[in-house]
Amino acid sequence: MSTIIKQRQFPGYHKYEMELAGRPLTLEVGKLAELANAAVMVGYGDTRVLVCATAAPRPRDGIDFFPLSVDFEEKMYSVGRIPGSFNRREGRPGEKGILTARVIDRPIRPLFPYDFRNDVSIMATVMSVDHDCSPEVAALIGTSAALAISDIPWNGPVGAVKVGLVDGKLVINPDSEMRKVSDLDVTVVSTGKKVVMIEAGANEVDNDTMFKAIQMAHEENQKQIALINQMVSEIGKPKFDYPHAAFDQELFDDIVANFMDEAKAAMDTDDKNVRESRWNAMIEKWHEKYLDTHPDMDQYLEEITYKFQKKIVKAWLLEGHRVDGRAKNEIRPLAAEVGVLPRVHGSGLFTRGQTQVLSVATLDTLSANQKLDTIWEETEKRYMHHYNFPGYSVGEAKPARSPGRREIGHGALAERALLPVIPSVEEFPYAIRVVSEVVSSNGSTSQGSICGSTLALMDAGVPIKAPVAGISCGLIQDDDGSFTTFIDIQGVEDFHGEMDFKVAGTKKGITAIQMDLKNDGLTMEIIRNALDITYDARVQILDQIMLPCIAEPRPEVSKYAPKMITMHIDPDKIRDVIGKGGSVIQKIVADTGAKIDINDDGSIFIAAPNPESCDAAKKCIDDIVFVPEVGQLYYGRVVRLMTFGAFVELAPGKDGLVHISKLADHRIEKVEDACKIGDMMWVKVTEIDEKGRVNLSHKDAMKEIAAKEAAGERIK
Repeated sequence: MSTIIKQRQFPGYHKYEMELAGRPLTLEVGKLAELANAAVMVGYGDTRVLVCATAAPRPRDGIDFFPLSVDFEEKMYSVGRIPGSFNRREGRPGEKGILTARVIDRPIRPLFPYDFRNDVSIMATVMSVDHDCSPEVAALIGTSAALAISDIPWNGPVGAVKVGLVDGKLVINPDSEMRKVSDLDVTVVSTGKKVVMIEAGANEVDNDTMFKAIQMAHEENQKQIALINQMVSEIGKPKFDYPHAAFDQELFDDIVANFMDEAKAAMDTDDKNVRESRWNAMIEKWHEKYLDTHPDMDQYLEEITYKFQKKIVKAWLLEGHRVDGRAKNEIRPLAAEVGVLPRVHGSGLFTRGQTQVLSVATLDTLSANQKLDTIWEETEKRYMHHYNFPGYSVGEAKPARSPGRREIGHGALAERALLPVIPSVEEFPYAIRVVSEVVSSNGSTSQGSICGSTLALMDAGVPIKAPVAGISCGLIQDDDGSFTTFIDIQGVEDFHGEMDFKVAGTKKGITAIQMDLKNDGLTMEIIRNALDITYDARVQILDQIMLPCIAEPRPEVSKYAPKMITMHIDPDKIRDVIGKGGSVIQKIVADTGAKIDINDDGSIFIAAPNPESCDAAKKCIDDIVFVPEVGQLYYGRVVRLMTFGAFVELAPGKDGLVHISKLADHRIEKVEDACKIGDMMWVKVTEIDEKGRVNLSHKDAMKEIAAKEAAGERIK
């Protein structure tokens, strides 16, 4: 009996195509991952990303939030590499993968129904990478298409592009070479009407240019949205019904009616602890009044609190009143301090209201650069910024854990904000790490870490190009579309507001933006307003608080930081400096106590606890690579006498011969009549023959020295 084989058919296969920034964009459906709610293979140039959207058929018991998970998987085979880990397989996502997952999460999350509680998983797997065509953009487009055509309730679609600034011109989705020289890298995600996500890094770009880039991206995004809407009309599935999250509206209305005045009094303070204490006391009164008639009220308390506080905060902000009594354009009391910790290389403490961040800068040799094992073009990172958010910063008793996605995201935002002002390796040959410890949190700690880190870098003597400050802008919208923006949001305003628009930069321009939303998007009017008020605020922070604390970077690095010398040698001499099996360089390190890093281009970076060790190591290397030049004067030691002349050491292991006829300006019978072993003498290189032998003249050297002294020149 023979085996029966049938050719597999894919009757549900569809392919949609368009051009994006001059390169083909394809969305394929119906061939892969058929058991997911929807799966889209995105092709952008030669980049391929498979995006799968999957939803649980029903919510988990007792869940009171929307459990959305977004993963961006970097497969090393996509760039023809084997993972560098011990197991030689992908493990925990890298930093870039986590940041990309956050960029996907932020714009899609607000577009799910408010009371949707089913688990939803978005998995974007990068299978092939063309560095000219961003996998991040491909994953965003694929996520939008997969959710839109699936049966999962969602109010998309969205479109996404990047914008660069090359030679003063805005470019949609710049290629790899353009990105290397671009002054801007902004990712913009839009719906058909509004902008729902902005993530930017920039080289001090002004507000007008940034605004034009966002406008351009929003317009470009409409082409993708039109294509995805076509997919929905042709192959989209009907959205499934879901059990709406339960809420006791009658109880909520009764509590609001009876406790509004007390709730307002509880909220009206700038102290987070006082507010929470007052509110908890009021909840006890709710229990006394309603628990008998509403025995299940505790399951609604969190949502009742959220809706009640939001109702108050929204009404106040629309009237121009803030929870802590500030004006809309007023920043909380600020303080800045440097040199907080005695032994570290640099430290800065920045305080804004009840938000406090202590940043610490550490300098090391370039061998401490972070090595990256990713699908991206970058292979190492010289400037690193890490952000820690312990439980005590918000008054919670919880143990320390490894950094989560939020901590990684906030650290990356601060790193991106400061990177444009970090000096080049030629100017400052150090690896630099800054750690921001959030010691107290009541809103906008990421921007506090940017300010604190600027202080720490300047305190460490890092010659940054300009100081950077960061501030956040909030938003409240009324039902009629009117809106109010306000500067420096604190925790309760962040929690109940509709926007956290974070902007960092120098006085000259923007270095980073990150925008988080809880609504359906921003109009261009709101974006323009947010850019303007954050600029004014950060200039005030710099002028009134940070620069009076430390006006410029310290002229020298800390005495506890390693001292550094940079030198360059002929790349052909590198093997001589290293020696067989590293024997030469290891001896230099052992003898001098210095750390030595050598690049393939002949750049050598020497670091040591003190300048003397650096100088000693440099002299050792100078001696090894020393090559005498014809016509130059040298001051050397006589090391050997022969009947025909004397050998003079110009550098360790580098001798030259002074013939007996060149030892004096008169005839001598014996070499010993002119010199003895150990004597120091000036010599001039007269010839280097084809075998590399060096011929010297003491007579010619003395004539040249006499002429220079007569002319008043200094002999080196």
